[in-house]
Amino acid sequence: MKQQVDFFLTINQNTKAEYKDRGSKFIAYAYPVITIEECKQYLAELKKEHPKAVHYCFAYRLGLEGNIFRANDDGEPSGTAGKPILGQIDSKQLTNILIVVVRYFGGTLLGTSGLINAYKTTAALALQTTPIVQKPILIVHDFHFDYTKMNDIMSIVKKYDCTIIKQEIQLFCFLSIGIPKARKEEVLYQINEVIN
Repeated sequence: MKQQVDFFLTINQNTKAEYKDRGSKFIAYAYPVITIEECKQYLAELKKEHPKAVHYCFAYRLGLEGNIFRANDDGEPSGTAGKPILGQIDSKQLTNILIVVVRYFGGTLLGTSGLINAYKTTAALALQTTPIVQKPILIVHDFHFDYTKMNDIMSIVKKYDCTIIKQEIQLFCFLSIGIPKARKEEVLYQINEVIN
């Protein structure tokens, strides 16, 4: 099932959840991310924060097409950790998200189905503790204009919930803004009316 073309679903705050099974402790961390570098950074931080944990299994899905993804079992039997975590991300149709589940071994082997259940449940708990948000897909446009037109342009930016990505304000201004895809035509028309 494809999600709407004007919006995507994600989370916008970090969250954490815990699950225990026969002595093993599983701690899930969910992060809003945009790049693979951010995913690597969070993973490195968790390895420092939990040096005695035995596994750091994770999954992420990035991009508006959702075609950048990875699932990692980090030494657990193949398919028992990363895939169940990714399955939870996909069941909510999320993108731009990383979930890492840190495992402390409790002495009892859980078996394949036990591991799948533990990683799936922990990831699901993390997603239950944070609101899922719908964000507009932004189309980025650059504008150059005279400083005297700044107030008019900024009121359009606010009115249509555009995002300022970069700005240089001098006698001649440069503004790079992300325009919600659904409002692109209106915003471009109005800004061009002000500039021209």
